[in-house]
Amino acid sequence: MTNQLVILDRDGVINQDSDDYIKSLDEWVPIPGSIEAIARLSHAGFRVVVASNQSGLARGLFTPATLNAIHQQLRERVEAQGGRIEMIAFCQHGPDDGCDCRKPRPGLLLEIADRFGIDLAGVPFIGDSLGDIQAARAAGAQPWLVRSGKGERTLAHLREQGMDDTLRALPIYSDLNAATTALIDTPVSL
Repeated sequence: MTNQLVILDRDGVINQDSDDYIKSLDEWVPIPGSIEAIARLSHAGFRVVVASNQSGLARGLFTPATLNAIHQQLRERVEAQGGRIEMIAFCQHGPDDGCDCRKPRPGLLLEIADRFGIDLAGVPFIGDSLGDIQAARAAGAQPWLVRSGKGERTLAHLREQGMDDTLRALPIYSDLNAATTALIDTPVSL
């Protein structure tokens, strides 16, 4: 039984993403298998944390109460499967606010490290965007990429930019369910 941390992006990894933002509880739709994947991680002894940019707050697209309701729904669905989310960290700033917590900057992940009193070396951060990869690297975590959400676009961008070294070093999976299976079957050593 491990007590290792795993960090997940939200939109595009746990739930369907939208270029128009997830602005209501009705728009928050889990990707098939993602809730069960989080529960499986919990059952395997992983401490699951979510790290998400939520600039829709700064843009006035939804309220803190709406975001809290979405996160409560996520927690309840995971708990119904016997799992647990230890923490949901989010950046509420817009892209021009210059904060350190908005991915691709590492602030959100460093906040998680501080909260849990750990070094992020070897901690998987499963995301779907270049910003997730960059934030993980900047914080010393291990980026993992899923093809769901913006994952396919991210892969295409990395190929177009000739970022072969990044691609070779990046575990890539179809979705959170597949990444979870790989993580449980071959735990990352710290």
